[in-house]
Amino acid sequence: MTCDVLIDTNVLVYAYDSQAGEKQRKALETIDYWVRRQRASVSVQVLSEFIVVASGKMKPPLGPEELVATIDRLSRSLIVFPVTPFVVREALRGMQTYQLSFWDAQIWAVAHLNQVPLVLTEDIPGQKYLEGVRYENPLL
Repeated sequence: MTCDVLIDTNVLVYAYDSQAGEKQRKALETIDYWVRRQRASVSVQVLSEFIVVASGKMKPPLGPEELVATIDRLSRSLIVFPVTPFVVREALRGMQTYQLSFWDAQIWAVAHLNQVPLVLTEDIPGQKYLEGVRYENPLL
């Protein structure tokens, strides 16, 4: 499974947030670009975080049936990387080495361990390049 990008939760959320305006347009363009090339990925963590935000924090929230259909569609369109004990261990190293929050470190660990060179996110860490993983904000 080779891919070029790992899409973070915030990019997915903006794509489905009808209140996000320009950020929604940019998120949809970005996701469409990478999905068409069959080179995009997410982690199970990203899908889980998306469900939490889309079902409660997003206004209006997605209903249960729409959530299921969305997760099914994303799972068919994107490579979905698991969160394994090895990913968790590497995330702990990322926390210690780069002072990342655990959740941000886990995103980095999934990308790093699966040799995904680019994370698309609004949450850029202090360093834009960490051990072969570059961060880019597609919403700017």
